[in-house]
Amino acid sequence: MRKAWRHLPSVLYALAIYGFIFLPVVVLVLFSFQDGRFPIPPLKGLSLRWYEAVWNDRRLMEALVNSIVVAVGSSLMAVLLGFLSAYGLARFKLPAKGLQRALLTAPLTVSYLIIGMGLLITFNAVGIPKSLAAAGIGHVVINMPLCFAIIYSQMGDHQANIERAARDLGAKEWQVITLVTAPMLWPALFASFFLSMTFSWDEFIISFLLTRFDVTLPVEIWSLLRSGLNPKTNAVGSVVFGISVVLVIVLELVVFRKGRRS
Repeated sequence: MRKAWRHLPSVLYALAIYGFIFLPVVVLVLFSFQDGRFPIPPLKGLSLRWYEAVWNDRRLMEALVNSIVVAVGSSLMAVLLGFLSAYGLARFKLPAKGLQRALLTAPLTVSYLIIGMGLLITFNAVGIPKSLAAAGIGHVVINMPLCFAIIYSQMGDHQANIERAARDLGAKEWQVITLVTAPMLWPALFASFFLSMTFSWDEFIISFLLTRFDVTLPVEIWSLLRSGLNPKTNAVGSVVFGISVVLVIVLELVVFRKGRRS
């Protein structure tokens, strides 16, 4: 009994922290099922009408598809560039390797607002219009350093020995990369991809600055919020949260659990 009382402050502190994090999400999801027109207490019945309204909203569905396309495309490109950068810096003697690593990871410490404004000014200067492609480039810029950091941290000497053995057996460099290095690093590659997907899926600032007519789902949600809160915005917000949770669960089941087993 005395031991239980000794742990009570820690338990209460943990409950307060988790409540602070998850209570807004719980409220958002709960009131997305409200039958009334205003997402305010008390809860007036349960209904799926607002999810049906989201499904029947053409602009929201187009924004959903746009978000998926941008997230998948930018994540694949970020993983590819991050992998090639990590392979080059880990396996070859390059000048100022420490400086190059620092420059590659520098965007992780820069505000998305600064990156977005810099990209907007650069694209205007070179004549690249606002579009989903421009937003995808912006997502590659913010996600590639993360992919590089994850993949580079997993490139050890034992893998280099296996790569040298493959070259001794006659494998060409592209065969070493695709048939030896990449399979050995697949947990890091999958982790990089799913994390990039999660960040790209939820990203708003860069998408807002670099898109015009075809927008991603967070930008469309922001447009809805300008007209006030309603259960429809709660429903689409719940959809965004649900997809993010699915990505995190897949990341845990497919990558981290198998990594721990190995």
